[in-house]
Amino acid sequence: MMKKNNYIVPLTLIFCLFFLWAISSNLLPTMIRQLMKTCELNTFEASFTESAYWLAYFIFPIPIAMFMKRYSYKAGIVFGLLLAACGGFLFFPASLIKSYWVYLCVLFVIATGMCFLETAANPYVTVLGKPEGAIRRLNLAQSFNGLGAFIAAMFLSKLILSGNNYTRETLPADYVGGWEGYIQHETEAMRLPYLVLGLLLVVVALVFVFTKFPKIADENDSEKAGKEAKLIDFAVLKHSHLRWGVIAQFFYNGGQTAINSLFLVYCCVYAGLDEATATTFFGLYMLAFLVGRWVGTALMVKFSPQRMLMFYSLMLIILCVVICVFGGYVGLYAMLAVSFFMSIIYPTQFSLALQGLGEQTKSGSAFLVMAIVGNACLPQFTAYVMHVNEHIYHIAYIVPMVCFAFCAYYGWKGYKVK
Repeated sequence: MMKKNNYIVPLTLIFCLFFLWAISSNLLPTMIRQLMKTCELNTFEASFTESAYWLAYFIFPIPIAMFMKRYSYKAGIVFGLLLAACGGFLFFPASLIKSYWVYLCVLFVIATGMCFLETAANPYVTVLGKPEGAIRRLNLAQSFNGLGAFIAAMFLSKLILSGNNYTRETLPADYVGGWEGYIQHETEAMRLPYLVLGLLLVVVALVFVFTKFPKIADENDSEKAGKEAKLIDFAVLKHSHLRWGVIAQFFYNGGQTAINSLFLVYCCVYAGLDEATATTFFGLYMLAFLVGRWVGTALMVKFSPQRMLMFYSLMLIILCVVICVFGGYVGLYAMLAVSFFMSIIYPTQFSLALQGLGEQTKSGSAFLVMAIVGNACLPQFTAYVMHVNEHIYHIAYIVPMVCFAFCAYYGWKGYKVK
């Protein structure tokens, strides 16, 4: 086993992974807005961009956990980085085809690679060090996730969104190339961020290949057990705190993504903001998320994670009520506060759910990552409610409000190890 000081380099590289998959997943709200233009979609149709991405998180966590059980966390990370990089490069031919289903397939490939990273990195951070510091370590790691989200929202979104939102009827007569020229210009704007992301992922994969990582307890046990070791242990679901953790993660992810994915649509379609102002608000929204992560990590020195989880969840419920009642600019500013209080929910629930699992940690992690499938259905339901109730669109935020109620329960009782 490596000495404590030798954990610094591996942990630093793992923290980089949190940054990278945040870039990928937090480009989705921008892509929803952009695909509404380039593929001429309504809000509900465009929301399936989220479905295509997050469906991978439901299909692959168990096979990924089996892969890592057979090989190692490091092998899973390297493979995931290279697979996600391939998806990034596929954006170039996809932008030539200009078909919505092709974009969805490419996003699915990227998400599969990112699923490798998330299935490996979350539990690896919890076990790479002293057990009593696991929850704080994961919250610290997730702070880099918040940094990636902020950069994607504040800067990369401005590279993709031009500020022009024409229809066939409103396109200026003197626009160069006419309608096809407009679509071509908007389509090309999506290429560069994904090509750069692909190159960055390849570079990081090479760094991981040539860096020595410590093998933690369950990897050493697997080597001793050889082929007789279980690749996936469904018995882990007998732990009630893990079962409730999976349920809480399903609803939290769905609620968070419902708000995130519709944020730019809310700003541009319902609050009447132009795209430049909307992306600035989106950057502030993700900045609140980043600040929330840092503040939450610091507060966990004095307050128990489960108490903070319950308090933050109750604040989210109250803020969702404000959005449902007022909408408009009041709802927009309430969402900035929502972002702050959502910040610690995911890593705190993840860490609490993995407590005491021992050699079943990888299996438990796989089921927790599968719970991200909430992103593939609850945001679509929210978008549908918003689409069919255009005059009272803000009532749709009752969906994430109910989701956060499950998080509050987990911080109250569900987390207890029995």
